[in-house]
Amino acid sequence: MQAKPSNEESRFVTEKLATMDLRQKIGQMTMPERMHITTQDITAHGFGSVLSGGGSHPGDNSPLDWVKMNDEYWQAVMESSAGIPLLFGVDAVHGHNNVKGATIFPHNLALGAIGDPALVKSIAAITGKEVLASGLEWSFAPTLAVVQNCQWGRTYESFGCDPVKNGELGRAFVEGMQGAGAMACAKHWVGDGGTCHGIDQGETTVDWQTLQATHISPYLPVLEAGVMTVMVSFNSWNGEKCHGNHFLITEYLKQELGFAGIVVSDWDGIDYLDADYDTAIAKAANAGLDIFMVPERWREFMAGLERHVNEGRVPMSRIDDAVSRILLTKLRYGLFELPRPAERKTAATDPGIAEEFGSVASRSIAREAVRRSLVLLKDEGALPLTGQERILVAGKNANNLGHQCGGWTISWQGERDNTKIQGTSVWQGIKAQAPGAVLSANLDGAEADTKEHDLAIVVIGEFPYAEGMGDVRSNDQLLVEAGSMINGLMNPLEPYSRSLELAQVHPEDLQCIKRIADAGVPVVTVLVSGRPMVINRELDSSSAFVAAWLPGTEGDGLAEVLFGKAEFEGRLPLPWPAADPAPGEEQPKTLFEVGYGLKAGEGVARARVA
Repeated sequence: MQAKPSNEESRFVTEKLATMDLRQKIGQMTMPERMHITTQDITAHGFGSVLSGGGSHPGDNSPLDWVKMNDEYWQAVMESSAGIPLLFGVDAVHGHNNVKGATIFPHNLALGAIGDPALVKSIAAITGKEVLASGLEWSFAPTLAVVQNCQWGRTYESFGCDPVKNGELGRAFVEGMQGAGAMACAKHWVGDGGTCHGIDQGETTVDWQTLQATHISPYLPVLEAGVMTVMVSFNSWNGEKCHGNHFLITEYLKQELGFAGIVVSDWDGIDYLDADYDTAIAKAANAGLDIFMVPERWREFMAGLERHVNEGRVPMSRIDDAVSRILLTKLRYGLFELPRPAERKTAATDPGIAEEFGSVASRSIAREAVRRSLVLLKDEGALPLTGQERILVAGKNANNLGHQCGGWTISWQGERDNTKIQGTSVWQGIKAQAPGAVLSANLDGAEADTKEHDLAIVVIGEFPYAEGMGDVRSNDQLLVEAGSMINGLMNPLEPYSRSLELAQVHPEDLQCIKRIADAGVPVVTVLVSGRPMVINRELDSSSAFVAAWLPGTEGDGLAEVLFGKAEFEGRLPLPWPAADPAPGEEQPKTLFEVGYGLKAGEGVARARVA
């Protein structure tokens, strides 16, 4: 847990605070998005922080472009009346995933399938170093959500459904990232993984004891590890939006748990507290938020908050609490001592640092994570492969780095091809292990022939998505149901699908598998997805079946396990569904339990649970 301020720290904060007027203080509490400000705005308003949304990047999106941008921002804010350095925040959630050439690791659900804190710490340290190499300071990670329903579009951002494991891995992440010198952010406070029907930003209806045991408990080891910031969740708890919940933010997180750092809102998170934006500002400020992520509406926010203070609706003591926390955190981080971004020893302006960005050594850790995260669901003696087989490779995800990496990669919703991401596709990894392997011309396996092929590897699954656009929602009446329970507004996005059943959502995958199997060629199926899916028919038509999650850029790690260079280690971090939830049912029947995972050659001896 972060210690209470020392006498020296308190003196620094008190003296700095005494020099600031209300507008300067509100500037510290305001976080706009880089696309919606100029350097002149930074100088005029003295922002305390700036962020980049998914896909928002300077120049050609190289680390040096980022350094140059934040260096200009540093100069601009130091010319402001308050002259307090700003923090720049990004969603570096599976590597520094916004930036070209970064090391892209498997998403958290895959890391949950491994369950190794030491590996997570190494991944977070590499991510932190690459954030610093870009001249930045702050990553909005780790996500500590405890997933209760894999229909949720953010399932892959969670380590799984075990609160204890999530806390252990979250702590390791914070230790790795902050140990490397970047600032971490535990999110989303609190209950985001428990919403009814897995609706993103929806309603979590549980009693206080369940909220503590399931959704709050992973935060405790992370707070003990000294995480410097916490982001509030979009969801509501028992009808009350978390962004306006004074009990959860101030009474419990700050006072009961003793959190001394910054509490930050999510993207436009205050907007949904009330239809009247002015009212929403006051609710959020009085609830205890310190930094407000207001990407576009920052002018309206700043004017509204100033008016609320002047008219007595938000007390000055609340403003001083927020700014004191911001100043204290910046002091503890060392921001006041750091030179401008271009002159930092950790920035890519140093040729040695630039050489480490996306380096072979970093990618080897990512490849290890891929190898160890794979969960073997079925094997009828097809694995491991020797490399001497005549192999046909097919499936829409076989040679697609965008699909492999999933959402939050270069852009918010992810990429759909190989043009913007550097790495090794699954096909390229297979080709390296089996030089005689061939890629299906149209990826549909039409060439399958026992005279030409001993076996096929078919790589199937989901397209990239992020947040609510990944939700699986059987019907929109569920939104009405959730909305009726919430004291506030919702922002539902178009869901990814209406079903968890892969054969319904992506019938082309089963068609590809069956086309090859019907030709007499055994199929090893690899599922690339952000969650468990209903795959009964695909499983039955396959000789072996591997859950690969969203492995990131290092497809050769997957190939190494298929060809016996490493054992299957992964174990399910979530229950695997046997069917879509029935009407009125929150959890579907289970096909494979949490912890399930075979070794090659084990068959299906420990398989299905009805």
